[in-house]
Amino acid sequence: MTVMSEFKDRAFADSGCTGDITEKNRNKHRGTLSDAWASTMRGVSFGSDHVLAHGDETANLFEFDISYPNTRERRENIERLILSEKATLSLGAGNRKRIEEPDEFRTCFQKDRDRILHSSVFRRLAGKTQVFIFPSDHQRTRLTHALEVAQVAVAISRALNLNVDLTEAIALGHDCGHGPGGHASEEAFSIYLAAGFDHASFGADKALRSLNLCHETLDGIRNHTWSKPSPYTQEGQVVSWADRIAYICHDFEDAKSAKIVSQNDLSKEISKVVGEARRSQLNTFISSVIRSSIKTGVVSMFAETANALSMFRKFNYEHIYMRPESLEQSRRIIEMLQSLVEFYISNESELKSLLRVATDLSDVVIEKKIQESRVDTVVECVAKMTDKYAMDLAVEKIGYSKDKFPDLSGGFI
Repeated sequence: MTVMSEFKDRAFADSGCTGDITEKNRNKHRGTLSDAWASTMRGVSFGSDHVLAHGDETANLFEFDISYPNTRERRENIERLILSEKATLSLGAGNRKRIEEPDEFRTCFQKDRDRILHSSVFRRLAGKTQVFIFPSDHQRTRLTHALEVAQVAVAISRALNLNVDLTEAIALGHDCGHGPGGHASEEAFSIYLAAGFDHASFGADKALRSLNLCHETLDGIRNHTWSKPSPYTQEGQVVSWADRIAYICHDFEDAKSAKIVSQNDLSKEISKVVGEARRSQLNTFISSVIRSSIKTGVVSMFAETANALSMFRKFNYEHIYMRPESLEQSRRIIEMLQSLVEFYISNESELKSLLRVATDLSDVVIEKKIQESRVDTVVECVAKMTDKYAMDLAVEKIGYSKDKFPDLSGGFI
């Protein structure tokens, strides 16, 4: 029996079908599952004005005074009572560029988190490189990296009584400015912009601009890399640590699965401090940040663990990110992206068509945008693309040879 037929047999059994599960019986009950699904389309009426998802729902949700629901204002009051004095407090609609009305139930940072999670720019991270282009089933994408950063950051913030909602919003959005092909795209695009291309700034100022996020969220995203000024919130500083912790641990794990490195390659000096399993490594780094921050009063890590983190990162750079195969693939990505940018800079009609597909701007606005900042507009469009979409366009629009694409069996950042 195949796995699929076994699954079907179980499905028929769960649907209430009885008797021998033969081909005749399958045909007889072929519509059972679809009919059952269709019957739930409207839910189950509950009184005259309400609907239940399940007909057998009997639990009484409210065994307390429902005249005092958990509204936004109540959440804000709870924050003032339980969060650290250094935590960032939610307040009304939030500190935004465009003024909004506050939500009845969600705090301003909860809204930010939700907006990022439901945005197309966040979804596109699923098609963007973390270490491996077109990763295998078990390797990370830029999206799964963001989720793992959020888990690490929330674990730290919750223990330190910081604002978990702000922390999660920053973590989920921190890499939304990455272009196709990971960090190689920063080098590809930088030659076209006076200030260069930085994924953190691009994410906060361009990619997520339409979401009208709070200034605290944007600051954390803009300054999450260690080469930038420190974020002005404690939550933003937590994400800076969480990002480094997450990618060092999971990039090593992905490289092991690809047989690029082995556990024995990692120095015993590092393993002695953090262990060999990813679970142990994450726990060590997270616990060190929590305990050091409690002891010092600032977001920090104990020196011994921080030294191990630094050595671990150096190992990854030497054996994963900067290996000859990775550098060659970065070169190929840079060449492909620059060819695509040059094509759209010199082909205004194609650029207009791209903008009509990629945005909801009117033709008048598109024309004005091209005339005022053509190069910036092209870079912004290409930077927002997934790896596959950029490669497909390179082939379709400029006849780019697939032989010039990166070797999909190797990794790069």
